[in-house]
Amino acid sequence: MTDNPKSHPTSNAVKDPDDWTTGDEPMTGAQASYLKTLSEEAHEEFDEDLSKAEASKRIDALQEETGRGK
Repeated sequence: MTDNPKSHPTSNAVKDPDDWTTGDEPMTGAQASYLKTLSEEAHEEFDEDLSKAEASKRIDALQEETGRGK
C-alpha cells in the first residue's frame, strides 16, 4: 500500500523553479511587485519581462543581497 500524497501536503512544497510546469509563463503580479521593491532596495534594474521561474530565482538572489526573506 502506498502512502496517500495528501497525507504529506508539504513533502514537495519546495520545487526548483526550473522544474515548474508553468515556469515559462510571465511572472505573476505579486512577483513583479515584490521584485520591483527588492530591485529598488538593491539598486538593481527591474526586468519586467522575466518568466515565473526567472522571477523566482531573481527574488531569491535579491533577498540574499538585501537581507530580506530571512
